[in-house]
Amino acid sequence: MKHTAQIISTYTCDTSGVCSALYELGGMTVMHDAAGYAGIYSTHDEPRWYDMASSVFISGLTETEAILGDDDKFINDTVTAAQRLQPNFIALTGSPIPMVIGTDFPALAREIENATGIMTFGFDTDGMHSYISGASLAYAELAKRVCQNVDVKAASLAVNLLGVTPLDFSLNGTVAAMEAILKKRGLNIQSNWAMGGTFTDIKKSAAAQVNLVVSAAGLSAAKILQQRFGIPYVIGTPYGEKLTDKIVSAIKAAANTGKNQLVCLPHPDKQTVIIGESINRLSLANALYDVTGKGATVLCPVDTAPELLSPGCLTVSDEDELKPYLAQANTIIADPLYQPICPSTTNFIPASHEAFSGRVYHDSMPNFVDYFDEFLVKFQAV
Repeated sequence: MKHTAQIISTYTCDTSGVCSALYELGGMTVMHDAAGYAGIYSTHDEPRWYDMASSVFISGLTETEAILGDDDKFINDTVTAAQRLQPNFIALTGSPIPMVIGTDFPALAREIENATGIMTFGFDTDGMHSYISGASLAYAELAKRVCQNVDVKAASLAVNLLGVTPLDFSLNGTVAAMEAILKKRGLNIQSNWAMGGTFTDIKKSAAAQVNLVVSAAGLSAAKILQQRFGIPYVIGTPYGEKLTDKIVSAIKAAANTGKNQLVCLPHPDKQTVIIGESINRLSLANALYDVTGKGATVLCPVDTAPELLSPGCLTVSDEDELKPYLAQANTIIADPLYQPICPSTTNFIPASHEAFSGRVYHDSMPNFVDYFDEFLVKFQAV
């Protein structure tokens, strides 16, 4: 049966992707659902929940409201909370029930924005797509409506980091290490979308000369920022010294030529399979290839841009599509929850992914920026 998970887990959904992308920016996010999504998000999808405050609410949609299509309570409760909290923005997200009854979130957003005077986004999330889809929608709205024109670019070469959420990078120091390794090579960080950055930083993103897209969630925003402000983008995640040097060179080339650069090129090899988000795992595959000369095939079970797909980066939607690739592989790099469907004869190297296994393996989430060499030893040992 297609699009089913008999043994393995499922990835975080689009609703949680919106919440994760906007979590640190001082906004107010409202999930339109009965109650379940708030529990799923806070328990499984948001590692910052207990240590960092954010205004994330559930609407408490009732059966009667759903049957009658009554949006008044949702609108009134949102307006009342927003007038009290005065957030930087309001974000409305959907779930399966609003999808079924045809809730018009952009229209609700306009009504709430007119009532409050606060910038409001309406996202047609439905819980049926991956977190990449939701985070991408959120970042795209920031790029369209929040980023402002600047009169003067940053004095030295500066980049915006696009697509940064704990669903891909966890809370293990990866993001801070990513910024540090780029600064060490002479780059400045104009803004971080959106872990450790601020809403004000994002407003001033147009001052950067280049956007660095580190996950597929940031690609739509990169394209919008290029259309609005002429900022080129580079695609790749700085894992390993050699790949990081290539990324920095690509950033400088993009700044000089205005042309986009794809650094994480495919090096397909069916003997090694890496499962996960496309840009992140393609970058890992490239970092390993740069040192060992061994290629890998990336299997991407979540949303990604068509231009990233190739024989070295394939989209797969369910266990049945995964198994033929796993059967051909000698080495598999994936979240530990994939191991039950992998052949017992393969060399399985765990690489936990917060968006897939949640907090189950949170303490062992890999930091491929600081500890790539340690992971390389594991890879070379198999």
